[in-house]
Amino acid sequence: MRRRVTPIPARAGAAAAALVLAGAGALLGTAAGTAQAAEVSYATHCVPPAGVADPIDGTTKVEITAPATAKVGDTVDVTWKFVQAASKNPDIIDLPANTVQPSGTVKTAGAQTADIAMQGPRENPAIPKGGDMVLSDMTGSLKLTSPGEVTLAPDAYTVNAYGTNTVCTPTATVEKAATIEVTGGGSSGSATPSGTTSASTPPSGSSSPSDSASASTSASASASDGTGSGQTDFTGKEVDIPYACKTPIGDKSATSPVQINAKKDGGSFDLTVQFNGSVMDSPADIPADSVKPSMEVVLGGADKGTVHVEGPTNSSAIKSGDPIEIPDLTGTYKPGASGESTLSPGVLTVEALGTTTTCTPTKTEVSLTLDTTEQASGASGSTSTSGGSSSSSSGGLAETGDNSNGALKALGLVAGTAILLGGAVFTFMPRKRTR
Repeated sequence: MRRRVTPIPARAGAAAAALVLAGAGALLGTAAGTAQAAEVSYATHCVPPAGVADPIDGTTKVEITAPATAKVGDTVDVTWKFVQAASKNPDIIDLPANTVQPSGTVKTAGAQTADIAMQGPRENPAIPKGGDMVLSDMTGSLKLTSPGEVTLAPDAYTVNAYGTNTVCTPTATVEKAATIEVTGGGSSGSATPSGTTSASTPPSGSSSPSDSASASTSASASASDGTGSGQTDFTGKEVDIPYACKTPIGDKSATSPVQINAKKDGGSFDLTVQFNGSVMDSPADIPADSVKPSMEVVLGGADKGTVHVEGPTNSSAIKSGDPIEIPDLTGTYKPGASGESTLSPGVLTVEALGTTTTCTPTKTEVSLTLDTTEQASGASGSTSTSGGSSSSSSGGLAETGDNSNGALKALGLVAGTAILLGGAVFTFMPRKRTR
């Protein structure tokens, strides 16, 4: 009896052939070292910057991608993909897009032992308060030096945001996430990670202390009017003012050099308050018109009260890595008494990215002394400018904290001192202002 043979349609035959070829290609590719990916979960302990939030214990889920096979002498690429970070964004501030950067370490074992430094770009979507941390993929590379089985496992990692680091470390042994079968000769058993990035080094954009920064001790000539001299411009001396700051992440302390200058205009004085310091590069993109500083200058001596001075908002956006400058604060002082009146830096307020930071001097010092003549509706006992009231002052501020001017603990140590202004970290690095 004849067996009936059913012909295969041309399209079906082509599809079958394609599947066969694809399967063969996949097998050949694996033999040649096609990348493999595997996911691993491990318990993690995360430590945010001091004063920001309490340590967090969570679970990190990571997918490691690496070649399945390679030869001695090859340099292989390794990719770390965050499936889940161990901690969320603390319920303090929203993190704008492209402000978070991860770095970390992949450990190898087996035929070779090494730490592979991993780092990802500063790329992320906007992350709301309390939202899941969305971290970019990290990459690193390893030069293979010994034949055999090399296993890869994720280890500690660091999350950098606004120049601050949250360090996350495994609390138990991490299972291997990938294996590389290394073929070929080779006598060296040590692995050579490619690249120079170290997992212990904060990624680009984090604060770096400058040991060479030194406080400026020179002061301008103190001012004394002498009404009969015809003098109109008065230069105050630069004074270092320690501040206790109420910030969105808690209480901080900082010291900044401040100078008050005046220009006589009839019976009043146009004041200019200068923060005689340059500022660190911006740790993130800051939109235009989002940072506005102001201060209450404290009157003493013959006069009493405060003078409100303020600076403009930043007129243009500040790119991450670009320098930040604190503008001059200006206002008008209308004397409320005749005699020698003193002017000292007072409460500093900075509104930034929808938040307010208030810094109160723990100890103040006179920057400028003027011979004044009482003017109608002058300052004595109140604010000397329109646009808000101010409580009366005796002309000096009592010491309300220690005078050690301790380093700012939150957001890392930086040269000079730092203040968290909403979402941006400003660092005053004393320098001479061009006059």
